[in-house]
Amino acid sequence: MAGFVDVLLRGLILVLTSVALGGVAWLRFVLRAEPHVKPEARTALALRTIAAAATGAALAQAAVVLVGLTAVADVHGAWPLAAFFETTFALTATARVVLAAAVAALAFTLARRAAPRLPWTALTVTATLLVASSAVVSHAVARVEWRAPLIALDAAHQVAAALWIGGLAHLVLSAIADGRAGVTEPRRILNRPPSDRAGLADPATMNRFSTLAFRSMAAIVLAGLALTLAYVGDLAAFVGTAYGVMVLSKVALLVPALALAWLNMRAVRRAAQAPATRLFSFVEIELGLGITILFAAASLTSLPPAVDVTTDRATVAEVAARFAPAAPRLTSPPIDELLRAADPLMGRQVERKPVERAWSEYNHHWAGLFVVTMGALAILHFLGLRAARHWPLVFLGLATFLFIRNDPRAWPLGPAGFWESLTLPDVLQHRTFVFIVVAFGLFEWMVRTGRLAERPWGYVFPLLCAAGGGLLLTHSHAMFNLKDEFLSEVTHAPLGILGAFAGWGRWLELRLPAAGRAAGWTWRGCFTAVGLILLFYREG
Repeated sequence: MAGFVDVLLRGLILVLTSVALGGVAWLRFVLRAEPHVKPEARTALALRTIAAAATGAALAQAAVVLVGLTAVADVHGAWPLAAFFETTFALTATARVVLAAAVAALAFTLARRAAPRLPWTALTVTATLLVASSAVVSHAVARVEWRAPLIALDAAHQVAAALWIGGLAHLVLSAIADGRAGVTEPRRILNRPPSDRAGLADPATMNRFSTLAFRSMAAIVLAGLALTLAYVGDLAAFVGTAYGVMVLSKVALLVPALALAWLNMRAVRRAAQAPATRLFSFVEIELGLGITILFAAASLTSLPPAVDVTTDRATVAEVAARFAPAAPRLTSPPIDELLRAADPLMGRQVERKPVERAWSEYNHHWAGLFVVTMGALAILHFLGLRAARHWPLVFLGLATFLFIRNDPRAWPLGPAGFWESLTLPDVLQHRTFVFIVVAFGLFEWMVRTGRLAERPWGYVFPLLCAAGGGLLLTHSHAMFNLKDEFLSEVTHAPLGILGAFAGWGRWLELRLPAAGRAAGWTWRGCFTAVGLILLFYREG
């Protein structure tokens, strides 16, 4: 449980601190806010957003400390506060809470009145330190060689990511606020497709942001390449270790985000009066992919660097076998046989039994059939078959199946109680996925049948789809063997990536009907591919 919560909190911290530092860059380099001047509307909005994000980061960082203390207490039976706060992790985490609180206080003060240059400089310095200090508790600190350069590279990588993704967040927020305030569009932006000038900043402002984003992304790529060389080591590690696969996942998400950024930059620089509909919609998707990348980066902190994994590394052939098509298992092992052979749910799992692997494969294959069925029906609806519009109801059948079958040693099939089993991270994650699946089905069905307006309720499906993809990138099982754990979870990466692409493809279909049918085919294709991967899932 502690590991899963820790990864989620770290991802949240990366997002919130990015919004804080990206907001400072948005103010200083894009809006060009000046000291001694009372903040105008956009400046005040950005400062309030920075204050809220920094407050959230302080709370999340404090929660990380509590999770760490709880994990130590589970081992020692008490909270060893003195020894804990002598560690680099605890000292750095505490310092980051203080830095985040300072950023929040400074931003809140600057949003209320004109201030001299010193508070503005202090805001810039503290926000930068807040983001860069994360490198002090990264993998770089544990390295014997090249420790200082790796810490510097990690800090530069995170600062650049914060400037890019945090700046995007403020660009989108500013556009939405302008639309609601009637600056360029009097109605709420999310209740209709964006207009040709939907709340976007003036061309000069957009040019400045485009320059900042381009330089940030260049720094991300260069620092990321250097860190990859240091932590992955060789090509086989990209396939045979969880760290390597997660690096590839980040790249798979980053490449389309960079492509969208390049298209946006061209649109901004090509003509000041170019229609902004496509630009604004692409910015939203670029931001969504960026946030998913941050959560993938958070999961990397919980994984040992690939260069250090030598004995428990999987081979290319072993990984390929997990994706090789084969006849699906459609007959379930008896539940009594599973309960007799399996270790207790609340105890330590010593070995994964063949009957457990068979049970898991059966679950994945039937889940794949549900998803492939939905994908096929969604495609038929897209091609004009009106009766196929009810395809989201298949989600409810999938949710029922998953709720019963995911954790056979927990209620309703097994002896462990419902609430008791939720203390285990994999059970909690499975139940969370079931809730997301139910929400998928209900909201999308009501939108498809006209019971709910497409805007804003149609956005529930893509947002939950993208969130589900992000959760899959942080999902883990508590297993006895590092290699077995990796092979069991290696399909999570493509499933998470496809989920993110499906979600943002559907988002683009809603936000930009003028883009044609490409967005519709994209998300339906990704959705069907998820089902096919599940259908051919293997554990041995």
